[in-house]
Amino acid sequence: MAATFALALAICEPASCQQVPLEPVHESGQGVTGALEGWVPNQDGTYSILLGYFNRNIQEALDVPIGPNNRIEPGGPDQGQPTHFLPGRQWGVFTVIVPKDFGDKRLTWTIVANGKTSVIPLYIKTLWRLEPFVDATGDTPPYLGFTDAGPFVNGPLGQSESLIAKVATPLPLTVWVADDAKDPLLRNQPKRPVVTVQWIMLRGPGVVKFASERPPAEPAQLKSPPPGTPFNAKVTTTAIFSEPGEYLLNLQADDATGGGPGARQCCWSNARVKVSVEP
Repeated sequence: MAATFALALAICEPASCQQVPLEPVHESGQGVTGALEGWVPNQDGTYSILLGYFNRNIQEALDVPIGPNNRIEPGGPDQGQPTHFLPGRQWGVFTVIVPKDFGDKRLTWTIVANGKTSVIPLYIKTLWRLEPFVDATGDTPPYLGFTDAGPFVNGPLGQSESLIAKVATPLPLTVWVADDAKDPLLRNQPKRPVVTVQWIMLRGPGVVKFASERPPAEPAQLKSPPPGTPFNAKVTTTAIFSEPGEYLLNLQADDATGGGPGARQCCWSNARVKVSVEP
């Protein structure tokens, strides 16, 4: 976070530089700063830039629609970034794919919230390369699937599912999890959860209320678990939507390292759920 703050302060516009990282926290009234987590090469030669954000308020969630106040350029303004920003720091929640010849080019993500502007660069400099699919101990991210037979995908790029819901009617959300349980922390802390998850809303015209934002991963048998994953589990909760329209939810699963890119380069996975909410 220190590096992220330093980077943001070095490039932000004057309005966003009025709050320094060491001043007291604020319940509301502050802005949002994008966060460059790093980048990974893709098999097709393109690159995925991983991004999160820091909402400097501890209570105020902010909605900033795509447009002049929430834009990634050039090529935007919409490149899949959130429009709903929860309080605090959210790690590695979306990616921007750039072409093979991106080289020394850069994009910028501009967010204007509560009258405060932040601008961060998006690039693929060598020092920001991540290895999110395996760490030095051989630990790998949890696998996520939308059925007990898969397909299962791990890593921050994740996979997506589409669902239909009705306003004010609980929508069941079920995700199946598999993990190698290799993290060294588990040997010293056997009661530590093998996998923890968190549901958040990235986009939507209304409010989403989860029965549990952090439901437990309950051990369960999978029909076709990925090889080398002795820990298998099922994660269930429900979501209620206040308004009709299109929503985008994200489930982030961390293994026992507990913090995804906030802890180290590995090991977290994302799964997206697009929900069309009818009246």
